[in-house]
Amino acid sequence: MTDLAPDRPAPRSLRPLRTLLPYLRPYRWTLAFALAALLIASAAMLSLPIALRHLIDQGLAASSAETINQYFVVFLLAAVALGGFSALRLYLVTWLGERVVADLRDAVYQRVIRMDPGFFEVTRTGEVLSRLTTDTTLVQSIAGVTLSIALRSSLNLTGGLVLLTLTSPRLAGIIVLAVPLVIAPLILIGRRVRTLSRASQDRIADSSGLAGETLNAIQTVQAFTLEALQGKRFHDAIELSFETAVRRARLRSALTAAGIIMVFGAITLVLWLGAHAVVAGTMSGGLLGQFLLYAMIVALSAAGLSEVWGEVQRAAGAMERLQELLEAEPAIAAPTHPQSLPVPSTGTIRFEDVSFSYASRPETLALEQFTLDIAPGETVAFVGPSGAGKTTAFQLLLRFYQPGAGRICVDGVDIAQTDPRELRSRIALVPQDTVLFGTSARENIRFGRPDASDAEVEAAARAAAAHEFISVLPEGYDTFLGERGTRLSGGQRQRIAIARAILKDPPILMLDEATSSLDAESEQLVQQALSRLMSERTTLVIAHRLATVLKAHRIVVMETGRIRAIGTHAELLDSSPLYARLASLQFQDGESTPPATMRLASAT
Repeated sequence: MTDLAPDRPAPRSLRPLRTLLPYLRPYRWTLAFALAALLIASAAMLSLPIALRHLIDQGLAASSAETINQYFVVFLLAAVALGGFSALRLYLVTWLGERVVADLRDAVYQRVIRMDPGFFEVTRTGEVLSRLTTDTTLVQSIAGVTLSIALRSSLNLTGGLVLLTLTSPRLAGIIVLAVPLVIAPLILIGRRVRTLSRASQDRIADSSGLAGETLNAIQTVQAFTLEALQGKRFHDAIELSFETAVRRARLRSALTAAGIIMVFGAITLVLWLGAHAVVAGTMSGGLLGQFLLYAMIVALSAAGLSEVWGEVQRAAGAMERLQELLEAEPAIAAPTHPQSLPVPSTGTIRFEDVSFSYASRPETLALEQFTLDIAPGETVAFVGPSGAGKTTAFQLLLRFYQPGAGRICVDGVDIAQTDPRELRSRIALVPQDTVLFGTSARENIRFGRPDASDAEVEAAARAAAAHEFISVLPEGYDTFLGERGTRLSGGQRQRIAIARAILKDPPILMLDEATSSLDAESEQLVQQALSRLMSERTTLVIAHRLATVLKAHRIVVMETGRIRAIGTHAELLDSSPLYARLASLQFQDGESTPPATMRLASAT
């Protein structure tokens, strides 16, 4: 897979996590309440050592039962406050994490779905899905529970150090001097953890992309008995992912061990000194107990932060990958001030000296000096060998790509100056390889016009000869068609696509031989529907059948991206050797073969 950022430098900071700030801002009050709950819970925890000091010095030392009872009540109240507000904080930050990640996933999807086809030429769908799922899950931990732990540990560490200083400045000074010796190696190791985390996520994305690619072509895999080969490819990808994850886990474990050993080593040293101070009479037992508890709070908080630091590094790497998607810009976008197309549309189309090459094949022109005027209501058929540029012309008209030279006009307006969505709203495409979505038959047809009523959907289905087979499905129009419409035959899927185009009712119709997968009876019904549909609008057809060619007002013969001839079927048989050759190869049975079953070359 070609990575979105192949020259990405090694990550050195947590800067990508700043991208989360706009997603946190709408919920600042929730964050504020969570912080308030955190402050109260931390205050309750930090009050416990003070209560312990007074319990020892004023209760136990003085043998005062009343004082002991009072301070145990204080302990109980502090425990209730600590438990209650900790639970509230956990709920609020968990809610916040779920909400932020939901918004983040939505933002990434909304950006990706608007990217041009060129983006998906170099980016696997599985890679995008991995970022939408695995990466956002890592970010969720940072925006939720891990954020809560980090804030709690940071607050307790800071408060503990302050109160340690107030309890015993000399001993606290030793701990403060030890903190940089503890933190510096944690940061250095943490950077390496983040690099390995990024690599681990990339390997997971690779395996997801491979799995998605294979499962989407499962029939091809099984037809060619490629199960073992594809299984080995996936196994190798998983093993590589596992090895990377193990290296990351090993380093994270070392990070945690180093943090705990160094923190508790420093605490042990300080407590040793404090014990000698009690023996020497320069510190009370209660004060040492207070210092001991604060030291434990500081140690546990520091250890918690060292553990969280690895998660933060992983999330930073994941957020960096998500940020690449959020900042990706489509090559095809509406201009700052788009020019509106005239209303009503006439369906006029003009290609003016258009040349184009795909980014993956920049040295080869898919279209070269392509010039063609199409009048309103005209039906134009495109024929030619594979690779002639027929489908490329369709894709440029839909503005999936930008011509390298020349321009394309619709209704007299350069489509480069219009909003692509407005342009595409005037065009209906029925591809040869029909795409259906994993929803009901009704909703698949309604994609042609989302605000259409049920009656309009059914009318379009009747016009496309789809009503009869839809009606006998288990739940009729509400039957789930399966992923990519796998529960239907090829001909049935094509009739659903035709119904979708009929429902859209556009001024421009583009057909990649929309009846090529139909049986003779269904084809006759659909051809009648298409004839009515085509009679009132401009129609461009990539022709595969003689019946389509004969119905066209003009036939455009293409080869290697150039127009070789234009005319009717009869004219081209006499004037175009290329067309005559194609016709002789495809129609060699002459009148003995029904025209509806005679085919021209397949689409580019």
